[in-house]
Amino acid sequence: MNSNIPEFLEVMLEEQYGKEITKKIIQGYQSRRYTTLRVNTLKTTIDNVEKTLQEEKIDYEKVSWSNEAFIIKNVNEKELKKLDIYNNGEIYLQSLSSMLPPIILQPMPKLDILDMSAAPGSKTTQIAAITQNKANITACEINKIRAERLKYNLEKQGANAYVMIQDATKIDDFFSFDQILLDTPCSGSGTMNLQFNNKKDLCTKKLVENSAVLQTNLIKKAIKLLKPGKEMVYSTCSILSCENEDIISNILKEGKADIVPIKIKGIEQVPLLPSKIEGTLCVCPNEYYEGFFVAKIRKR
Repeated sequence: MNSNIPEFLEVMLEEQYGKEITKKIIQGYQSRRYTTLRVNTLKTTIDNVEKTLQEEKIDYEKVSWSNEAFIIKNVNEKELKKLDIYNNGEIYLQSLSSMLPPIILQPMPKLDILDMSAAPGSKTTQIAAITQNKANITACEINKIRAERLKYNLEKQGANAYVMIQDATKIDDFFSFDQILLDTPCSGSGTMNLQFNNKKDLCTKKLVENSAVLQTNLIKKAIKLLKPGKEMVYSTCSILSCENEDIISNILKEGKADIVPIKIKGIEQVPLLPSKIEGTLCVCPNEYYEGFFVAKIRKR
């Protein structure tokens, strides 16, 4: 057993992926992850951010699936936070994996869009940027303190969204939406970073079990709120099938929704783990990416 990760987690990973892939996942947990950012096109252009980074002698790399995503090679988060482009809200520090769900959702202007578990706002502000503030975005958050953080980030990024402080499982069925992003609370089994040893204590068996119950309740509510024929994205920062494929499989069995295979240009650059459901993505943690699961589904 690898003493750096919880024993139950290593057992679950080996049962799901086998020894070889589990070894690769643990290597990903042990990697020092690069800082990544997203250009906020509501406030600036990609060219302006590139110019600033070059002037500051900050090395960066682009990714194949998003023009707005930058991998920073030679400075850390702390250094980036000193820059005007950070303080003005022209860039948002966000993991690459976290940028995938809004891109996969393909949010459209003029539509009613729900971000079901929105704080601190990384994906809400990204949806606002993709739609250039022309969509009707509702950002739901149960926790008052986290909702304040969400409002702060929306304002800083110049993103328009209505913040609903509410338990998402209890949103009134009177509401209906054209698109829904459900980036659900989870065990964080994909985001473990053994560079910071204290993080490993945060992922417990009880948390995995509780997360799966909440995820089931949230996705059932999302399906109710989604208009017929419309699409939603379900995502977690977990790589355990009990929080991902099993949740989706149960919804598919109810006959209310179908999988929409994920197709994005340049996605072949993303390191993937095998998924039990064809057309979904499970991202393998490494020095660039956190472990993450994304599925797109259409309501019948």
